[in-house]
Formats: sequence, C-alpha cells, structure tokens
Amino acid sequence: MSSMLRTETDLPSLNRDLLDDIRADNYAGYDPFDSLNSRVLQATPLKHSAFARLAWLQLNKRSPVNLRPFLMVPKKRNPKGIGLFISGLLQDYRRTGDGFYLEEARQLADWLLTQNSDIAQWHHSCWGYHFDWQARAFYVPAGKPNIITTVYVARALYELGELISDPRLIEIALDSAHFISRHLYTETDERCFYAYIPGENAFVHNASLWGAAWCAFAGRQQNNDALVQQALKVARLSVSEQAEDGSWMYGARHHHQFIDGFHTGYNLEALCMLRDVLDSNEFDCCIEKGYRYYVSTFFEADGTAKYYNHSTYPLDMHSFAQAVFTLLKVGSRPEDRLLSDKVVQRAINLMYLPQKKQFIYQKSRWITNRINYIRWTQAWSYYALAFYNHHVAATEGPFLIREKTQ
Repeated sequence: MSSMLRTETDLPSLNRDLLDDIRADNYAGYDPFDSLNSRVLQATPLKHSAFARLAWLQLNKRSPVNLRPFLMVPKKRNPKGIGLFISGLLQDYRRTGDGFYLEEARQLADWLLTQNSDIAQWHHSCWGYHFDWQARAFYVPAGKPNIITTVYVARALYELGELISDPRLIEIALDSAHFISRHLYTETDERCFYAYIPGENAFVHNASLWGAAWCAFAGRQQNNDALVQQALKVARLSVSEQAEDGSWMYGARHHHQFIDGFHTGYNLEALCMLRDVLDSNEFDCCIEKGYRYYVSTFFEADGTAKYYNHSTYPLDMHSFAQAVFTLLKVGSRPEDRLLSDKVVQRAINLMYLPQKKQFIYQKSRWITNRINYIRWTQAWSYYALAFYNHHVAATEGPFLIREKTQ
C-alpha cells in the first residue's frame, strides 16, 4: 500500500521568484509573434513579401526550438506585457504593503509613457506591439496601436494613478478611450463594433468587448454619455451573437470560427466590467449563460484548463492564467473558488519549471514548448498568481496550496 505525502507550495514566494527572474532581464524577452524583428529577415527582400512574413512568423511561433538567437531577434519589452506586470505588481503591493512593488510599477509606467504611439497621427493615448505583425487579414507595423494593448496598458496606468493620486496617469489612461471611439469604431456588414486596429474591419468579440468596457468606464468617469452609449451599442452586438449554449466564436471571418477558453474568459470579464461600471443588470443573463458554458466546457475534473471547447490540447499557460481571473471575477460561488484552487495547482504541476523559475509556453500531447515568452507566458503568469494571492489573503489570510503526491 502506497503512502500519501503532502507537500506545500508557498505561492507568494514562487511568484516572487518568477518576478526576480523577469527583473534579471529587465522585463524584456521574446514573444511568440516577434520573429519579424529578426535582423536576418530584415536584411533580405523577403521582408517585403506578405506570404514570406506570415510563413516566417508561423514557423518561429510553432517551433519548440527557439530559433530567435540564431535569427538575431532581440529581447525587448512589450507594452502589453509591461501593463500586465504593473497590474500584478499592484496586486502584490495591495497584499503586502511593500513599497518595492509600487516603485517597480512607477518605473514601468514611466517607460510606458515613452512608448505611446504617434500622438500627431492618433491624437490620443494608445499603444501597440514592439514588433511587426503579419496576420492573414492584415499587416501591422511595429508601434501601430491596437485595442487590446491599449486597454490593458490604460487599465494598469489608471489603477496606478488612482493608487498614488497622480492625475496625469489617470488623464492619459482615460484619454485612450477616445482613441478607441474615434479610430476603431466600425460599422460594416450590419455590425457595429470596435476593430482590433485602425483601418481594418476584422471583427473579434473579445477585442470589441474590451473596447466597450473601457469606453463605458471612461465615459462614466468623464460624464460623457455619448461614449457610454456607443460602448453599449457595441456590447449589445456581441451579446446578440452569443450562441444559445452560451459560447462565442472567436470572430466573424472564416478562419476565426473556433471557440477557445481564454478568449471566452476575456468576453465574460469584459462584460462584468461593463455591468459593474454601469450598475446595470442588462447583461446578467448573457454573463450567467456564458459563464455556465465556460465552467462546464473548459476544465477537466482536476482543474486542467482546456484550450478549445473540443480539445484539451494544447495546454497553454495563458488558458490557466485567464481562468484565475474569470473564476474569481465572474464566478461568485464557493465552488468557483475551489475550482480556481485546482487550476492554480494544476498550472504549477504541469507548467512550472522550478529550476528556471519560469512557466512554459505550451504542451501538446507529444511535444513541450519551453521557450520563455515574456508577454504571452510570464507576464500573464505573474499577474494571475499575484491576483490569486491577493484574493486569498483578503478572504482567508496566508494560503499554502496543498498538493498530494504518491
């Protein structure tokens, strides 16, 4: 008969180790989509070919071997990643009261203010990625603003500005909603939505809903009812396209016809923010139906976070991280908290590399991709665990996750 041994993981210490490893590289690193920054590619005529750019990007994104050092892709900071780190640092500051976290957040915010996309062109605060990006539908040069980066950066700057009573940060953060409203609001094909980037009309629900949530928030803060009403109009479109079972397709285009966990989580979190900002029950039915679908579809019994509605694989740290936010922000039942505990435990069991103090990117059924991605993996991991640790400390006091092993 085998005996059961109980081991304990000190989650705050684990997350501080993760942060220390990130700080050792000055919050810079690689990204799944950064390979167009390759100095090798940029030295060839292939850089002008959309097909070559897409193939090059996909090759490097899918390869479990990190080719970037050989292709001379530099490690860099990513504005969205820095926004996530600020949000995580503020969670750790609120939990501990340690000024170290607040000072780190201040310094990163100062850097973000230098990364604002061209104000002469866009007229408002906005941010983009630090790399050229080739998608099937469009090409985005480095620095061109997008809605997701802008929203996550603005939310982080606003939270910091509120915490340290800095009206400049608050003003810059709220100003970004006017970029979204002015440059991303789109009416086409009988839809009204916020586009991902200016000048393109690809429609994806999570981007549009996050834009709606942030515009509604800014509109309420600035007593701008037109901004609020536009946000409501956009959100209602996504609500109307929710399937009867509570799910959403990722987007409208033919290659966007899939349903995955973390984008579903984004949709629900954004709708909850919109509901809370407006103190409205208009979206309650949609949120309840979507959350029921999310919990019943995207988790194994042991807390493993599934990627797709029809497939567990690939296991992706992004799925685990967003699950923490969705379960604790959207869910309110004791069983939601218990599931979040399982999710965190499984993330550590399956995705954490204790020797490197990093989380891995993805696991398929046969291949593990351990490439250290700063925005996609480590920033989300740090923020999610910091949020979880703060939530647990606020509700229960110090918490050690207990894992049973043979």
